[in-house]
Amino acid sequence: MDNLFDFMDNTSKLAPLAERMRPTSLDDFVGQTHIVGKGKLLRRAIAADSLGSIIFYGPPGCGKTTLANIIANTTKADFVRLNAVSSGVAEAKKVIEDAKERLKMYGKKTYLMLDECHRWNKAQSDSVLAGIEQGYIVFIGSTTENPFISMTRAIVSRCRIFEFKKLNSQDIKQALNKALLDKENGLGNYEITITDEALNHIVWASDGDLRTAYNALELAVVTTQPDSQGKIIIDKDIAEESIQKKALSIDESMYYDMLSAFCKSLRGSDSDAAVYWAIRLIESGCDPMLIARRLIAHSAEDVGMADPMAQLMATSAMFAIQNIGMPEGRLPLVNSIIYVCEASKSNSVVNALDKAVELVNKSKDDIVPLYLRDANFKVEKVEGYKYPHSFGGWVEQQYLPDSLKDEKLYIPSANGKESTLVRAKVIKKNKG
Repeated sequence: MDNLFDFMDNTSKLAPLAERMRPTSLDDFVGQTHIVGKGKLLRRAIAADSLGSIIFYGPPGCGKTTLANIIANTTKADFVRLNAVSSGVAEAKKVIEDAKERLKMYGKKTYLMLDECHRWNKAQSDSVLAGIEQGYIVFIGSTTENPFISMTRAIVSRCRIFEFKKLNSQDIKQALNKALLDKENGLGNYEITITDEALNHIVWASDGDLRTAYNALELAVVTTQPDSQGKIIIDKDIAEESIQKKALSIDESMYYDMLSAFCKSLRGSDSDAAVYWAIRLIESGCDPMLIARRLIAHSAEDVGMADPMAQLMATSAMFAIQNIGMPEGRLPLVNSIIYVCEASKSNSVVNALDKAVELVNKSKDDIVPLYLRDANFKVEKVEGYKYPHSFGGWVEQQYLPDSLKDEKLYIPSANGKESTLVRAKVIKKNKG
């Protein structure tokens, strides 16, 4: 190594494939077209170098850090990156002081990028509030957690939130094929032959996480000995080892048919069939968490208020799988599947949801009745609200807007525990 440039060049070459293939412009960015597609607000703001404070949140490997890097490459402002795990109030204050001086002396903005921003506590978060409000910094947070739950309200209220989605299979496959051909940053200097089955497995097993897909592909290539002709052959077995996830032993069509059969068996109260299809899927390589997620959805959609314990059971099954793993996790999962099957059925919850969506989309005159409005910080006096506990816990009162006052969204069935709600509604109505 002769100089610093040789060192930097070697460092970049030794970086993981995911880092080497990281896009540097919006034109090369993969996925998230709902927020950075042509003509979208975020894309326009980046191009115009006029971003306000923002928070990116979404699952790992979907492009949050990459998009922040693109902003850093395109902006004329200074760009500072901190990680919430290893930095605190002192580092944040130093960034803000420097940004303040930079703005005064050169009229230059400063972006503060904070990875894992949900890790900061209230005191740490409060340390950047003044800097954001006074315009010394433009805050860019990145997190895998929902900021409305995991971050302080003061920070969230000053930022525009952008939700990132898991990348789809087409996006993942496109990126991997590009890496296989790229001679400068990718794997194009290797003689690689990868079967469609192997590539499709890496795409499927990565579950929308491009970083995971890149890591698996690179591991498969660098650990596979070339054959007598100097070619590296990547087949399904190598792909399975590289991403540490068993390939489905069934084709895609059969996979979706079996998943459909499982869901319909839950709805049809057939415990034998539901358990069979669940285990058949798991033994074929299906992620048990997918079964658990479907179970939670159906416990609300098909059981609902007829037996509210069903959703609790389904959620506990997911918790068990996450925390004790397999194969032990199969026991609470099967227990919950049987419970959901045997529970009384009602689709009143999904009907109420559908009705609510319909009314929200068509109703524009949904003014909150005066007596239901927030009485805090109001000049006018809010009167007319009847406090239910002053009337024994319930009193006849209109809660919907005037334009929707006669609408019924939730209509209890006569099944299971929901039948008691029907009687309770009748009793309340008679009392009213």
